[in-house]
Amino acid sequence: MAEKVLLIDDDVSLRRVVEFTLEEAGYQVVTATNGEDGLRLFRQTRPALVITDVQMPGISGYQVLEEVIQLDPQVLVVIVTAFSTVEQAVGAMKSGAFDYLTKPFSRDQLRLTVSKAFEYRGLKRENVRLKDALAEKEQVKGEIIGQSAKMTKLMERVQRVAASQASVLLTGESGTGKEIIARALHRGSPRADGAFVAVNCAAIPKDLMESELFGHLKGSFTGALKDREGKFSQASGGTLFLDEIGELPLDLQPKLLRALQEQVIEPVGGSPEQIDVRVVAATNRDLEQAMESGQFREDLFYRLAVVPIELPPLRERREDIPLLMTFFLKKHHADAGVSVADEVLDRLSEYAWPGNVRELENVVEQMLILRQGEQLSVADLPPRILRSGRSGTGVLNLPEEGYSLEALEREAVEEALSRCRGNKTKAAEFLQIPRHTLLYRLEKYSIK
Repeated sequence: MAEKVLLIDDDVSLRRVVEFTLEEAGYQVVTATNGEDGLRLFRQTRPALVITDVQMPGISGYQVLEEVIQLDPQVLVVIVTAFSTVEQAVGAMKSGAFDYLTKPFSRDQLRLTVSKAFEYRGLKRENVRLKDALAEKEQVKGEIIGQSAKMTKLMERVQRVAASQASVLLTGESGTGKEIIARALHRGSPRADGAFVAVNCAAIPKDLMESELFGHLKGSFTGALKDREGKFSQASGGTLFLDEIGELPLDLQPKLLRALQEQVIEPVGGSPEQIDVRVVAATNRDLEQAMESGQFREDLFYRLAVVPIELPPLRERREDIPLLMTFFLKKHHADAGVSVADEVLDRLSEYAWPGNVRELENVVEQMLILRQGEQLSVADLPPRILRSGRSGTGVLNLPEEGYSLEALEREAVEEALSRCRGNKTKAAEFLQIPRHTLLYRLEKYSIK
């Protein structure tokens, strides 16, 4: 589409030459014979560039400049002036004009000045776009800490997905930061000014889940003493985060599917209501296995996982541990004098982190409370980290004082389950034992 130029000049012959030259160069030209008509046309047509003579009947070109910039600070204005008023034209540029042309000027001068104006406008727009993109990236990032290849790739995916309206399914081990990613998706979306409502599906009793999500009307069941707004209604215009979605009761899954497909909910005892909610769900369970066993609906899974995002466990991005350590020290208000011994970072990097980033934060907080000096040392590390490690020729790094074989076996079973997200079949394969042997160990050590 051709760029629009408003030409204001009371000189008929000059106006015709300028109009012809610009139209020949591919611009769309609107003309006015005086300042009043020019301002009226400016309000109607909103051109990208205004070329105005200085000396005209009625209001001058300087007054046009002032009014136009007040109406739209982004518009470009070129002043046409005689030699005797060049000094004033320079003053006009200080007031916001882009450039000036002195009479008489050639057609080439005119074309070059207009071309430069639009080139400048394009550069300004690109600069604004890049600044907005950078601000959006920082807004999306929030408290997501990491510079490893896996985290860089994750953040790029989150940034691309945030601007869409698609449902997102976050998967990954417990403690990897799924809610932080959900909040980042919300902050980087057009819904950022709306509410972010989080629901832990595992923490709500099954008989209250429907009311919690969709609301209820007074008297709809025993104990419903007043109307209650559900989480979907609270999140309307924003984002609803359904954590531990794998724990959602099977009989409630069709209602959630309808809410996702049709953006319609039905409170208990009420009538259907239209909503406007983006859903981000998360789980540390293997939902594909749950579908195979009939515990999770296949159609709901694909509706939730329009865009799947898997979060890497901390053991797969160990290079981020120093950054995370620094972040958690600040978060828990460590004194400026508190430092960390290099050996501590080495030991933290050797640990398997079954509890992931959440466990690391717990360790940092614990060390700050129990530290013996201003520098966090190996002696401040929890015993479980001192007992473990990847150093040496084998898998284990047992303490000098010895270690119980039963404790070692239990630890191996717990880590296998953590790595396999609670999937017993996969955990048994990981440990290279039959599934029934694993089940026996779970019962023996009372592992849930």
